[in-house]
Amino acid sequence: MNGNNPYAGAPGVVDAGRPEDVDLSAAQVRALRTAVAGIVSRTQTYLPEGYAVGSELSYGSNGPQATVAVRPPAGRPVSAGFAPDEEDLESGLTDEDRDEVARGLAASAALQVMNTVGDGLTPTAR
Repeated sequence: MNGNNPYAGAPGVVDAGRPEDVDLSAAQVRALRTAVAGIVSRTQTYLPEGYAVGSELSYGSNGPQATVAVRPPAGRPVSAGFAPDEEDLESGLTDEDRDEVARGLAASAALQVMNTVGDGLTPTAR
């Protein structure tokens, strides 16, 4: 019964939502991990101690996906995720892109603390 299937369609026409296999070379995986680690370290330089910064690299239905997250000492965690295409994996992420993501995460994490604690707080980002 195709009506009960979220990928309903004629047999043989719809591939039931199977993702395409994405095979990354060892060099591409290393480059992606290095780029994500660079974003993590740059984010940490913008924040004082007390903020936890981490990352995760996974493989979803659209290929590799990277997430960098910051857990501020107060407030909700913030994260940034991206799914680079094959061209991005070959050329690598630019320093400007890494800095932009790091600054945005740091600013968002600092804002979370300020919103949680209130107006009587000195800004925490450097």
